[in-house]
Amino acid sequence: MDLAEIWRVMRRRWYVLLPGLLLTAALTAAVYLLVPVEYRSQSTVTLLNSKKATVAFDGNPFLSTQASLTGMADGLARNLNSDDSKAELKALGVTGVHEAKIADNALGPYMWLSVVGTDPAAVLKSDEILTAYAEKRLLEFQTQQSVQPEAMIRMTTIVPPQKPEAQTKARLQFLVMAGALGFVLSLVATFFVEARRRSPGKHRPAADEAGEPAPGPAADPSDTLRMTVAHPAGSHPAGSHPAGSHPAGSRTGGSP
Repeated sequence: MDLAEIWRVMRRRWYVLLPGLLLTAALTAAVYLLVPVEYRSQSTVTLLNSKKATVAFDGNPFLSTQASLTGMADGLARNLNSDDSKAELKALGVTGVHEAKIADNALGPYMWLSVVGTDPAAVLKSDEILTAYAEKRLLEFQTQQSVQPEAMIRMTTIVPPQKPEAQTKARLQFLVMAGALGFVLSLVATFFVEARRRSPGKHRPAADEAGEPAPGPAADPSDTLRMTVAHPAGSHPAGSHPAGSHPAGSRTGGSP
């Protein structure tokens, strides 16, 4: 089946295709209204060496980096994503979904702290709370291990929580899926009706190759036998005469 034939079927069965397309448009509109736009805010923080460890670098923490700082950043990110931290952050006013992880392609102990939600103002506020909470948790970890203040790892914010940006990818995917699914189902229904209309009826006799209807059922041999017994060869029913014979007493030519 080529494109021209498909177009002809679509035009011929428009009464099936059109309602399907209208339902598809309604479904797409419903997805557009029901799936909200999500917003994302993100901050970037880094871990710094302790004051004691930077004495040899004139107190400049950016000149002193250690592999242990990256390991500490990974452990802190895991803790921030735990259920206990989620409960504490929720109590502090964080809404939406938050995430902490090592920054992609990071060359040091850099972390991304992000929050996703449907309210831009709430998302920004939640990211600010998450950033402050991360620094607090870092301090608590070291306090529990009785680390001296001069030897504690520090945190600083490289990029503060950014203005929330709309995340339209997921919503667009839902819209495309709804539209494609509705269109495909409309075409399937259209060609299904076309196939049903073209198929012969179940009780209609099929035509033979010459175009003549198929013969009916064969006659019952018992019917022929009964006719033979009732009227044997050479006999005729009452009141009938064979061709060329005349009834007794009649004369030809009309003479007495």
